[in-house]
Amino acid sequence: MNLLAIVAGRKGKSTDRLVERALEGAASREPAGRGEKINLFDYRIEFCKNCLSCRDSRAPGPYARCAIRDDMDILAEKLAAADRLIFGTPVHMGYPPGILTAFLERVCWTFAKPERRILTITGCPLPRDPKPRRAAIIVSAGVVPPFFRRFCDEATPYISSSIRDSLNAETIGSFYAGALEKRGVEPYLDKAFRLGRRLAASERNERNRDR
Repeated sequence: MNLLAIVAGRKGKSTDRLVERALEGAASREPAGRGEKINLFDYRIEFCKNCLSCRDSRAPGPYARCAIRDDMDILAEKLAAADRLIFGTPVHMGYPPGILTAFLERVCWTFAKPERRILTITGCPLPRDPKPRRAAIIVSAGVVPPFFRRFCDEATPYISSSIRDSLNAETIGSFYAGALEKRGVEPYLDKAFRLGRRLAASERNERNRDR
């Protein structure tokens, strides 16, 4: 298992702690699979310029080369190597923060090609790399409790659909840690741990099917 955890929140704060706990859960199931955690704020990620050079590239390999030279070169290598992903993000007005949106926009056409057909629409994203991946998503909110998640969590479906279309990643689970300013992060740590174990277990189940 090659696990990569991607955090779009402040270091040491709620989202970061929940992702760290999920990594601990994964390691409890697969001791060799602790994985790597990165924080997007540590990297220089420029906005997509819509030049479409990556989209139109027919170069072989798991991803196309972006025209922009920044730290996405490093992150693309990490993504290509990973077969398990954890995304951790706060929600701002119900949406992921700009750093994560910029990251996913840059991932889209570097890791996908416009060859998928949906009903009568052609040119939709199709992953360049057929390697199957599994993902888990952790979303945190300072004020809104989990009961109202469906009214203020646009981040989870956005991340899930984006990584499905570009990274061939199936989201095996997610959870929403809400009202953190009142409740604190502690009530959600066990849930994060179990989600990490579930993500690692999907790796074990795949190996058993292959035997």
